[in-house]
Amino acid sequence: MEIWKELLGSNYGLASLFVVLFMVGMAIFLAAMFIRKSKERPGG
Repeated sequence: MEIWKELLGSNYGLASLFVVLFMVGMAIFLAAMFIRKSKERPGG
């Protein structure tokens, strides 16, 4: 439980948590965009 206190209680922990969540969100968004674009026909 000490790791959660350190993660949520310090500026470094909050910054790293934000970065991890941002990267996961960006990966999901990009994967969805690539899948959507790959299903489109060329030229429109």
